[in-house]
Amino acid sequence: MSIQLNEVSKTFGHFKALKSVSLSITDGEFIAILGPSGCGKTTLLRMLAGFEQPSSGEILMDGSVVAASDFIVPPEKRRIGMVFQHFALWPHMNVYEHVRFPIRTHKMTPKVIRDNESVRIEQVLELVGLSQLAKRMPHELSGGQKQRVAIARAIASEPSLLLMDEPLSSLDAILRMNMRREIQSVHRETGSAIVYVTHDQGEALSMADRIVVMKDGQIEQVGSPQEIYLQPQTEFVAQFVSKANLIRGRWDKDYFIPDGANSSIQWHGRDIAHYFKSNGLYPVRPDQLQLGSAQADGLVGEVANVQFQGKEFNYDIIAAGQQWEVISPVLYKLNDKVTVNIPVLELQYA
Repeated sequence: MSIQLNEVSKTFGHFKALKSVSLSITDGEFIAILGPSGCGKTTLLRMLAGFEQPSSGEILMDGSVVAASDFIVPPEKRRIGMVFQHFALWPHMNVYEHVRFPIRTHKMTPKVIRDNESVRIEQVLELVGLSQLAKRMPHELSGGQKQRVAIARAIASEPSLLLMDEPLSSLDAILRMNMRREIQSVHRETGSAIVYVTHDQGEALSMADRIVVMKDGQIEQVGSPQEIYLQPQTEFVAQFVSKANLIRGRWDKDYFIPDGANSSIQWHGRDIAHYFKSNGLYPVRPDQLQLGSAQADGLVGEVANVQFQGKEFNYDIIAAGQQWEVISPVLYKLNDKVTVNIPVLELQYA
């Protein structure tokens, strides 16, 4: 299913939850909607589901208008599945009955699935690894198993669009990592378009084909995970996604000279967005900075804080009157003198 949002806005009283949002989603694409609480991402998801109606603008699915300020197609008449944040399982239904429910009740379930209900249920349970738990009740399941039931229920009727509203936020860290792989597997197997709402930039970066970063009801940037991470277009994107350092200095065409550095220290910045160049800033992620000994070439700094993180160390470095966050596998001690550089970074493909 292809989706088009044209200048979509949503107002609740005097509050503008969405402000003229335009976005295209292609058939089978995995889109992550990323942003802080209150940025409008869940409102956008609810409008795609048909739970909310635009105050202005329109939403098209496969070229047909499904929502506008004076018209809306209800959720049951859209080929969608939805996974909620808190599972929303029914306590009186077992796993098998949860998967069967949308097949029987969803008006858009294909006839071939209705006619082969038991086969479809078995396929879906196998896909999410629940074949052996079909007769279990919700209170007999772990958090991860409950989330799998919610996903199985959402995909049972073979929706063209799968909507996910922060589905992993209530799980512990290890389980979240496992469920990311499960969701990616479901996406590959079903081919459904997925719109995945999250405030966790790690989830968005690891799973999505494209990321939509939102702030205050508007889209700040749309791009691939690599583009969002390595080429932020605004200060908000740079600091919200993996919290980039915004280093002050001056630009000489495509080269940046940090404050406090001599002219021999120049950092390449051909792909840095115009916003940063016009404001004398250079965005750089903590893991993009490279530390060296005080005798090496680079901008001289001092270690102000050290945090051990297992395979690496998180440092606060004071350099040129600024404090920077740096991630490095090399151990330095508090108050050590170091140099800071940015090596040339290129994505490596096999």
